[in-house]
Order: sequence, then structure tokens, then C-alpha cells
Amino acid sequence: MTLGSGPRSVEAVVLDLDDVLVPFHTVRAWQWAWRPQGPLLGERRAQTALRRSLHAWDRRRWLGVTGKAPPADEAALREHLRETLLALAGHVVPADEAEAVVRRVLHPSGEVERYPDVAPALERLARIPVKLGVLTPLPGETAVWLLKRVGLREELLLGAGGPSGPAVPAREAFRAAVERLGVSPGQTVFVGDLYWSDVRAAHRAGLRGLLLDRHGAWPHVQAGRITSLEQLEAGLAADVSAVPDDEEAHGPGSAPAGGAGSGAFL
Repeated sequence: MTLGSGPRSVEAVVLDLDDVLVPFHTVRAWQWAWRPQGPLLGERRAQTALRRSLHAWDRRRWLGVTGKAPPADEAALREHLRETLLALAGHVVPADEAEAVVRRVLHPSGEVERYPDVAPALERLARIPVKLGVLTPLPGETAVWLLKRVGLREELLLGAGGPSGPAVPAREAFRAAVERLGVSPGQTVFVGDLYWSDVRAAHRAGLRGLLLDRHGAWPHVQAGRITSLEQLEAGLAADVSAVPDDEEAHGPGSAPAGGAGSGAFL
């Protein structure tokens, strides 16, 4: 059984891990990684810094997808995390302290925050049923740990970052995940929290992309956007338009053709 019918039916749903299934770039997570003993980060300022950092990371990953920069590998991810720390701190952090914070971000321990909409959404999809999988650019060890901590099966993980092969948003990583599920790309939906390097990158690989915008970071995206996994089935059933042929003429900082989204960075 699938969602919809014909060539636009959905046979599989692949979800991003960080900030889709598991909170990752949150004030609480960074508080633990940087200042577990205090002082407390200012909630509003920290949220603004994290949003800007994620937009910058989306830009960096997209440049890798389009060949305008090297692919965003683990080294690029670590640099992104160091820049996020700088934005949160508002001043230069000593290199050894910054490296320790990055290690704690990439190798969390203790309790992990949970999104209350995740378990019900996955249970509903299992009853439909459609095939499910998880992709992430995070290191495989971290991904497995996070999945286990929030009660999700390790077997859901289709691909992660690391030396074993290309990671999302590389086209090869999306294609490899689809092959493992045994479905066609056009009947697979990838759910991600970044507009360009998740949703648009999935389109480039032949999948359909669905944006999960929990915190209103992409308010101008009109089609293929949900704000909670409570809306997942409705988002999957919608006929998400194909990416325009001239998509590479657009990118972060300019609006996509047809007003389908906004690349404005905060």
C-alpha cells in the first residue's frame, strides 16, 4: 500500500536525522556542549545565532552540491560547528576549548531531547505502510547513538557521514539509500530541515523533497513545506512540483523560480 496513486505515489519516506527526528542544533544541546556548568546562554540571542549558522551551513552544503566548492565533508562540518560556537560566544574561543566543544557536539552523552511528534508519525507511516529510512551527514557512530537514545531502530540508518562513502547531500548518497530500500527515486520523499541542501539536493538526485520547518526559518517557502510531523501525511500526499530546469541559476540569497521558496539568509 502507498500514499497516493500512479507515478506520484509514495513508496518510501527517508528522513534526515538531526533536527528532524532528533533535536541537534538547540540551545540546550549547545549549553551542554559548551557551558554545562553555566552561565546560561541567552535564549533569544542563542536561537538567532543558531538560525543564522544553519542558513550558512545550508549555503556551504549547497555550494558543494553544485560544484562551486568542495563537498561538505566531516572537516567542513567541524568547521561549521566551530563557527557556530563563535557566533554563540560573540568572541574568539581558544582553539583547544573550541575543539573540545566540537567533540562534545559530535559525541553527545546523557539525555537527549525529543520531539513529541516523531514517534506518532513513524507509527502512522508503519501502518500505511511505506518503507522508512534515515540519512544524516553526522558521523555514523553519533547517528547510531542518537537513534538508540530516542528509541528508534538502528536498522533505519541508510547512510551517515564518515570515510565509508559520500554522505548527503551528495547525489550518490541519496541514490544509494533508494537502492537499499528497493524503490524508485521518484516515489521516494526525503524529509529535511534545510531548504537548499536537503530539499533541493534531494530533487537533484531524483527524489521528492519535503521541508520540515519547525521553527519558521523558511517562511517564504510555499509548496512542499510543513511545520510539524503531525502534517506529514498531508505533505506526502501533495504533488510537490519538480525543481525548475534553471535551478542552478538560483541559490541561497535569491528566490527560486516561481516563488517556491526563499533563499534569504538571516
